Amino acid sequence: MSTRSEALESLRSIPLFSRVHDDDLESLARVVIERRFSKNTTIVEEGLPGDYMYVIREGRVKVTKASDDGREKILSFMDVGMFFGDMALFDQEPRSASVKALEDVRVLALSRRDVLDVLRRSSDLALAVIGALIARLRETDEQASSMSFQRVKARTQGLLDRIAKTEPDGRRLTPALTHQQIADMIGTSRETVTRVVKQLKEDAWLRQEGKRYVVPVEGFDAGYSS
Repeated sequence: MSTRSEALESLRSIPLFSRVHDDDLESLARVVIERRFSKNTTIVEEGLPGDYMYVIREGRVKVTKASDDGREKILSFMDVGMFFGDMALFDQEPRSASVKALEDVRVLALSRRDVLDVLRRSSDLALAVIGALIARLRETDEQASSMSFQRVKARTQGLLDRIAKTEPDGRRLTPALTHQQIADMIGTSRETVTRVVKQLKEDAWLRQEGKRYVVPVEGFDAGYSS
């Protein structure tokens, strides 16, 4: 990054580092690398070794995994402040998933050696990382519970509501999605998703713009869904 002060400000603006002591932030600022990736670039590739974790500074990415028949299955979407690539740093196993830029992306990259070194010295950062990993695990548990107990319509609404991003004009838009990708993410068939999406449009809960969906600003409350 261009200057130490810019690096500090950039790190401090990210939720993961917001409560980390200045001395530890300065240690990170000395070793962090800023990288830019253009839209559709693969940042992390499943199966390859990984030496860096990345924190998203600008832009949005999707996390995917190859299915048994070679299709791309979307696991999640990530945007500013979220991080990825951490698992390979801690267990030194190959990357468990791929990460691709959905738009031009700017990330902060930290090597395994630097991350572990700062974690050993900074209890604040260690707790922040643990907290973020627990939140991610809770979300995974909720998704698993949703697949087990909620109807497909509710699962579809919950997914679209969760991944929608508020645009400057106030609308909440999802990334571009196919019915097959939605089906993969909620554990059902493409045909079922097609019927559900049609019903949600008829209910006036959902609108479509190209391959993106517009969801209500008030969001989705599973407690009031049929």
